Amino acid sequence: MSGWTWAWIAWLGAFVVIEGKALFNKTKGDTLSEHVWKWFATQKVDNDPTGWVRLRRFTLLAFMAWLSVHFLTGGKF
Repeated sequence: MSGWTWAWIAWLGAFVVIEGKALFNKTKGDTLSEHVWKWFATQKVDNDPTGWVRLRRFTLLAFMAWLSVHFLTGGKF
């Protein structure tokens, strides 16, 4: 295995440790999901969100769509 493979394994391991601790301590606002929801204002139920909130939400949607297509097509997109 290359150094890159070991680096990605280490990164995944760190994520599992951080997320695992966050899930098991039951503290509000510490998981990755809770941070993403806060950063992209997805939990706000606004009838008329601001342009900034719409832009952040669209950015998250566009990134997740691209990432899904990227993985599913073997990197062609």
